[in-house]
Amino acid sequence: MSAGLFDLTGRTAAVIGGASGIGEAVALGCARQGARVFCLDINEEAARRVSARAAADGCACDSGVVDVRDSAADDRVLGEIDSKHGLDIVVCTPSINVRKPILRYTDEELARVLDVNIKGNFHVLRASGRLMTARRKGSIILFSSIRSQVVEPGQAAYAATKAGILQLVKTAAAEFGPSNVRVNAIGPGVIETPLTAPIKANKDWYDAYASKSVFNRWGRADELIGATVFLASDAASYVTGSIVFVDGGWLAADGRFTPPGMA
Repeated sequence: MSAGLFDLTGRTAAVIGGASGIGEAVALGCARQGARVFCLDINEEAARRVSARAAADGCACDSGVVDVRDSAADDRVLGEIDSKHGLDIVVCTPSINVRKPILRYTDEELARVLDVNIKGNFHVLRASGRLMTARRKGSIILFSSIRSQVVEPGQAAYAATKAGILQLVKTAAAEFGPSNVRVNAIGPGVIETPLTAPIKANKDWYDAYASKSVFNRWGRADELIGATVFLASDAASYVTGSIVFVDGGWLAADGRFTPPGMA
């Protein structure tokens, strides 16, 4: 019975940003839990590869192209999926980061981060919310970050947008809840993905981030699957407006100090 709570059989999920990293892991994870998945990404070829991997496992997975910055495309693509299959789950993973001190940030760099992380997520939230509230069911999952809570030099714009995503989730949960639509967020810690590969390659940077986890390592993209499936499934039927942190204990132990004799 408990396993059934996490079963996504018969449901349609759109995973945006599903061509690589966390999005790829989540798309494959939802498909393996029985969902019919649409792997959507700006990179059409990579999305097709993920879809083919799922199909090779006997899962139902299609691919498509979408750019979260294009609100008309978001409306159209999600609308087409909904009209043909019914849209039960939307997961939105894309974000970008320009690591720079505030005083060195250009207007163009700020616009790039805001366009994807705030405008893009808002577009997806609005498009999926329109469809799901009309059908009076659904689960929307956006990706925030530990940076919604704690920061470091060079993360100003990124941290602000990740905090903004969390506030979008809370507001949408309040607005969509009467229509039986749930909206939640996942807050990853530092995860090994193609986007974080450049800093992972720097041993000092890797070790510093690893030490912030109580497990003394970075997370893997596949370790985000469980939280996503939970929030998408009936197991989370009374969960909305929340964030699930998948951070290896980073926030729990941030700023920790082990006094002498306590180790």
